[in-house]
Amino acid sequence: MLTIGSFLLALVLLIAVHEYGHYRMAVACGVKVLRFSIGFGKPLYVWKPVGSPTEFVIAAFPLGGYVRMLDEREESVPVQERHLAFNTQPLRSRVAIVAAGPLANLVLAAALYALVSWIGVDQAAPVLSYPGQGTVAEQAGLKGGERVLKAGFEGTELQELASFERLRWFLTQGAVEGQNVQLLVKSPSTGLEREVSLKTAALTSTDPNAELFMKIGLTGPFSRPVLGELMAGGAAEKAGLLRGDLVLTVGTTPVVDAQHLRQLIKSSVVDRQVVPTPWRVERNNTVIELSVSPDLKQEGELVVGKIGAYVGERPELVLVQYGLADGLWRGIEQTWEVSSLTLKMMGKMVLGEASLKNLSGPLSIAEYAGKSADLGLTSYLVFLALISVSLGVLNLLPLPVLDGGHLMYYLWEGVTGKTVPEVWIARLQQVGMFLIFAMMLTALFNDLTRLFG
Repeated sequence: MLTIGSFLLALVLLIAVHEYGHYRMAVACGVKVLRFSIGFGKPLYVWKPVGSPTEFVIAAFPLGGYVRMLDEREESVPVQERHLAFNTQPLRSRVAIVAAGPLANLVLAAALYALVSWIGVDQAAPVLSYPGQGTVAEQAGLKGGERVLKAGFEGTELQELASFERLRWFLTQGAVEGQNVQLLVKSPSTGLEREVSLKTAALTSTDPNAELFMKIGLTGPFSRPVLGELMAGGAAEKAGLLRGDLVLTVGTTPVVDAQHLRQLIKSSVVDRQVVPTPWRVERNNTVIELSVSPDLKQEGELVVGKIGAYVGERPELVLVQYGLADGLWRGIEQTWEVSSLTLKMMGKMVLGEASLKNLSGPLSIAEYAGKSADLGLTSYLVFLALISVSLGVLNLLPLPVLDGGHLMYYLWEGVTGKTVPEVWIARLQQVGMFLIFAMMLTALFNDLTRLFG
């Protein structure tokens, strides 16, 4: 129920804001609005404020909405009301009315991001986990445990880094935009600071997924190699390990963090055989040695070791919070960054440089809505902001049917002084419908693959 409720709330809110942008701008430009509808199909609730020409409707299927304005192209308009029709307005007014919907979504996103910045949120500190051999981070000389003080791109001024989440954003941007990421890090052992360069521009995969971060070698924040809950009858319990044990070494290898320990456990299989390994652990300030024989488990095409225990304690958390002015600027900045990255990813998908698997449909959005709502208010607000940006950017694309398509017509009109012929508009609408339908089918296929694949 939480998933369905949070999804419907997000859908209604974002659609309402989008259509309200069109509505308010139309009213401001002197256009008569006949109907403001949230959803399609059978009206469930209808009301008309006293003195208003607009009928407000909530319909049965909330997968969209519309604002119906007085327009000579759709119906006959009395002579005395012709000045109130949309099609009789000057070009600048029509452009403003059409653009107001997507811009309203972007303004909402900036407001939501700003609100989260003002409320503050606990995030993982920017302390690096063990990178793994052959990764971009390992090649840059990182070992794990370093604290990132600043981050940026080559040739730009480095920015203060508040959290690991912000670091992930820099890494994503670097990979998608083909830029190397510069870090100022502090050594955990010596306390010395140094700059390192992560060669993210050379990565072949630019899809911002788990595989990308595995190639970079920074899949998560630093977490001490402490054992959590043990599974009954698992290898950890059989070896005599207990919850709360701090693992110091596996064999002769000093364990850096939880990520390193997981890799050592997985790689304890040689020719599909487990090799019993001595572990040194700290328990109640006493160091003890145990022999551990992980269980064999199939993971994709590989056979890896598992011990039947949760590995890693909660990472260090920091409160990321901004003041009034800084929080507002952060909201605007995040909206710009997400919008820019969204456009670049769409461009790469069109050019075949990024996978169409990045498209998400209603099933994935509903799942993420439920998960974010379950995590708390700030997570849900961030989810709403992200979807609002996506909705705004998508509608600004120059595709017929979308707002961006109408803006494309107006650009033609502004340049040539002539409106686009109706016959061309009809043909382009058909092309636009086909493209939107293809995108929806692809997104739905991706959803089903994620859920049942």
